[in-house]
Amino acid sequence: MFGLGRFGSALAIELVEIGIEVLGIETDEDRVQRHNGLLTKVVRVDPGVNEALEQLNVKEYDVCVIAIGSDILASILTAAYLTKIGVKEIWAKATSVEHGEILEQVGVHHVVYPENDMGRRVAHQVKGSTDFIEVDDTYVIIKTTANQHIIGTRLGDSEIRKRYGVTVMAVKRGKGTWVNADSDTIVAEHDEVLVAGPTKEAEQFGLLN
Repeated sequence: MFGLGRFGSALAIELVEIGIEVLGIETDEDRVQRHNGLLTKVVRVDPGVNEALEQLNVKEYDVCVIAIGSDILASILTAAYLTKIGVKEIWAKATSVEHGEILEQVGVHHVVYPENDMGRRVAHQVKGSTDFIEVDDTYVIIKTTANQHIIGTRLGDSEIRKRYGVTVMAVKRGKGTWVNADSDTIVAEHDEVLVAGPTKEAEQFGLLN
């Protein structure tokens, strides 16, 4: 993990919590100290000191993530170096479309836009969905409260796919666990549902009362 600012720190800690070993690389000594004990290993490396990265055997890691946002030049140079040494999978944070395009040009495999993605997610929450996952540019999964169009009726009889172009994937009642939905599932008032479908159709369904 190159860069332990807010995005890099949150991502690195989450990865460790799910059992993945993470090497954190940071230029700021205070951030290095704050992450000691939280990550598998944390080291301070000055920008452009590729010899230090060679000693850390960075190219042996399965995935490298560039979470540097404030210093675009450092982000691009790091990406170019990782590409040069043959890292198998490179992810990088971009702060603008132009930044992202350059990262792709130098060989980054996956470019993410955390601020844009969060903005879109919040927009969908404001519009009525409690959560929103973009599978790709045209297909999404939303978590929302069941509406009157599916409450009290077998999903198989509701014709939800035919009428709204979406599919109810799972249902959660109260503080219970998520249960896979099928044609015999009957949704109750106040149930939460996971709904999948094309972006426009899923958004419209999430706005129904």
